[in-house]
Parts: sequence; C-alpha cells; structure tokens
Amino acid sequence: MSKKNADPLRPEAQPPALPKVVGGFSTVLADPPWRFTNRTGKVAPEHRRLDRYSTMDLEGIKALPVSEVCAKNAHLYLWVPNALLPDGLAVMEAWGFRYISNIIWAKRRKDGGPDGRGVGFYFRNVTEILLFGVKGSMRTLAPARSQVNMIETRKREHSRKPDEQYGLIEACSPGPYLEMFARHPQKGWTLWGDEASEEVAPRGQVHKGYAGGEIFPPLHTNEQIPETVAAEIGREIGIRYEAGASIRDLAVETGYPIQRVRSLLELVETPMRKRGRPAAE
Repeated sequence: MSKKNADPLRPEAQPPALPKVVGGFSTVLADPPWRFTNRTGKVAPEHRRLDRYSTMDLEGIKALPVSEVCAKNAHLYLWVPNALLPDGLAVMEAWGFRYISNIIWAKRRKDGGPDGRGVGFYFRNVTEILLFGVKGSMRTLAPARSQVNMIETRKREHSRKPDEQYGLIEACSPGPYLEMFARHPQKGWTLWGDEASEEVAPRGQVHKGYAGGEIFPPLHTNEQIPETVAAEIGREIGIRYEAGASIRDLAVETGYPIQRVRSLLELVETPMRKRGRPAAE
C-alpha cells in the first residue's frame, strides 16, 4: 500500500505577479523566505508555535521572473543566510544578474561588541550577507566610491534587516526601486510582499502593484534616474498627454512634481500645448 505525502506546513501557493513600472526597475532589494532543511526547529521561520512566516523552496525562488521587471541595466541586493550562500548565488544567476561583491551586516550589542545570540551548527553567526549583483552594465553611483561594504547595527525582530540598508542602497544605486518580500513600509519604494503595509499585515494582503500591471515608479524629489528609464516614463506619460490629459492631471496620476512631468515630456520631445489649452478634438 503506497503512502501519501505528508501535508505541508502550509499549502504551496503560486506567488502573485511581480509589479512592473515603465522602463523597468533599476534597483531590486530582496530578502527571500529561504527554506532550511530543518523546517520546524526552534529558530526556523516555520516553527509550529512561533509561526514567523512561510518559506519557499530554492526552485520556487529561482523561478520568479525578476529579470523581466528590471531595466536593461540594473542592480540587485540579495540577502542570504551564511549557510545558504551557494543558493543565493544560484538565485542571483537565475534572476539574470552576475555576482560582483557583497555587504556584511555585523550585528552588534548595545556596547558595540558582537551580538553572541546568533545560532549555527559550526560557528555562532553574528553576520548576514547582502549579495550585490549587476544585470547588463551599470556602475554604482559616485557615493559608493567611499562606501564601506559593512553595516554595523543592533538586530531587532526575527529576520528583520537593518533600516540603514535603504539609505546605503539609495546613495549607491539609481531608482526606481523594488523591494521583494517586503515586510515593512518604505517611502519611495515599490513593495512586493504580504507584510508591507503601514502596519504589519496578515498573510495574503494585496498591495499596490502586487497583482501585476504597470505602474509609474515612485521617485524621490530630485532623484536622478537613468536616461533610458526616464525616456520610457516620458513616452508613457506622453501618450496620456497627447490623449488629452493635462500636466496637472499627470502629476496627480504619477505622484511626480509638475516640473518633473514637464521635464519628462520635454526629454522625449512631446509637442507641448499652450498652458490652459485643452487637447484638440
């Protein structure tokens, strides 16, 4: 008599579509829910009582079509546990990026010493690795030339990464920005994940862009973006403008300042109407 497979800890669900923006994302930050061999151990994400979060197997993570939602030239910042470094490199390659370098998060106590509460079978881990990869050809921005590849902060909730990562990434890589498997809100980023609302949300909540379909990428005031991405956005805005939308309408739709909308239209040489004049019938 054949035996049936044991029920999984949670049903394996097909991930929702990745969000898309006009021109593609130039920078992606991802903290995948890696699955360890011991899925129910005390420190495992899927511990039956602690129930921290669901995980994905390696093939499921590799299969996500990240390259398809990125710009031709893009950066990837990928968190990976020390024990799963080979898996992290395999995911990076599957997503269309080549490994360049890494940033180490050194977890510190209040007095600045190593936080010895880490776990591990061979060594007590007090670090995590943020892999850095490149798709196409794109150097880091000028501030990266003086940026050391280490973050030293105290750790917080289980698996939560340091907020300092955002400032570092925004200084070193251009937008638009996508955070995958996001668990906390971050201004100026497009989020994909089931715990990314203003308050930590129940599993399954859908966020803007989560179900696919192109949206305009959120941009910081005066944020510099690659000209190829700006041109893609400009062309998309131009279609709406030529269909009758005003610059003010486009500013409301995109969330961009009026001057940025005007600059994007001028970049792609969109014929401009005189101010206050509606589009010709």
